[in-house]
Amino acid sequence: MNTIASTLTSILSTENAVISWENLAPTQKQNLQQSIDSKSHPICVVYPHSQAELAAVITTANRHQWRVLACGSGSKINWGGLAKNIDIIVSTERINQLIEHAVGDLTVTVEAGMKFAQIQEILAKSGQTLALDPAFPESATIGGIVATADTGSLRQRYGGVRDQILGITFIRADGEIAKAGGRVVKNVAGYDLMKLFTGAYGTLGIITQVNLRVYPIPETSGTVLLTGKPEAISSAVRILQNSELTPTQVDLLSSKLVTSLALGTGIGLITRFQSIHESVEEQSKRLLAIGEKLGLQGVIYQGVGECNLWQQLPNKIYDYLTESTITCKIGVLPTAAVEIINQINIGLIHVSSGLGLVRLEKEDQILPVRNLCQANSGFLTILSAPVELKERFDVWGYNGNGLEVMRGIKQQFDGNLILSPGRFVGGI
Repeated sequence: MNTIASTLTSILSTENAVISWENLAPTQKQNLQQSIDSKSHPICVVYPHSQAELAAVITTANRHQWRVLACGSGSKINWGGLAKNIDIIVSTERINQLIEHAVGDLTVTVEAGMKFAQIQEILAKSGQTLALDPAFPESATIGGIVATADTGSLRQRYGGVRDQILGITFIRADGEIAKAGGRVVKNVAGYDLMKLFTGAYGTLGIITQVNLRVYPIPETSGTVLLTGKPEAISSAVRILQNSELTPTQVDLLSSKLVTSLALGTGIGLITRFQSIHESVEEQSKRLLAIGEKLGLQGVIYQGVGECNLWQQLPNKIYDYLTESTITCKIGVLPTAAVEIINQINIGLIHVSSGLGLVRLEKEDQILPVRNLCQANSGFLTILSAPVELKERFDVWGYNGNGLEVMRGIKQQFDGNLILSPGRFVGGI
């Protein structure tokens, strides 16, 4: 056995906690290879069973200056930049316990490796839910969701991942266990540190526990889909935003996305209401009437049909069964969202924030769409794409003036540059 693998095996308490790269299942190896540059040759994948074991692994890695790629279940391991010169991969998948569910306080504390779908099942027994809508909810872990800031369209009502976190526990690059925030809503200590770790792609520390807000499950849900010409959709958006209607999700859909799902023609405006039955019914009817006056086609979805519709949208964009697909996160001024979605092939944009997802079929589509976004005070970041493409392209496309500050923060948190090097902006 390799020296590195032998050393790590000696400090872990369970069997099969260290799996050599050669012994990984082919599908798992293929998935992990989408996250590292072609020059990296990881020795092994490590599966600590506790926070203390993970701390011991990172302490050892820091002492020997082994470069570490952190992940959860690997559902979004191919997002962001390619990790460089990786020696070991560390997964939090087995650090997955429920620590505390304070039903009355509307908070929950879980270990980072717990699956999103699993915690939702636990919360549902008490009539509660996490107000997040991440990609691949069946396999995504809580730590991975925080590390990638993967919120989804529920940000319309509840804000982003940063707005849901009350506290985190993480392993520093030197192996020390640190905490920020607390377990109750009124505790705001360490707020900035929690925001810093959200969306940092594991480059500042490895998250082991997260304290989150939870919300009561709404009594009823209903979705209105309006489709038609951009001018009419734009008017519908303005009327909706200036009205007393209170949607939980509002997205703009590109015309090709609408037609590919057989939802109609033209671009789409999909709006979800969640509340008591009478409120959902009344708000849905009011928005449908607004659409009719503007000459838009409208449909109300409820029950199984509604759930299926919201599941189909991200699946069509991520299309994770096709390795060649290029999936990007974009951001534009919300006021320009209708104009942008009208020029995008397959994608959606969240109305309130201007953030969205785009699926591109060819490499030569990247720069035109990025230029379009940047011309509207926005950005395009490549989430998933073939490794050879990521090695040629600037994944993040960052053109701001904060790179030196980011590098300074990285140096403070990870002076030996061992944690997921290359994953973040500017190769950080």
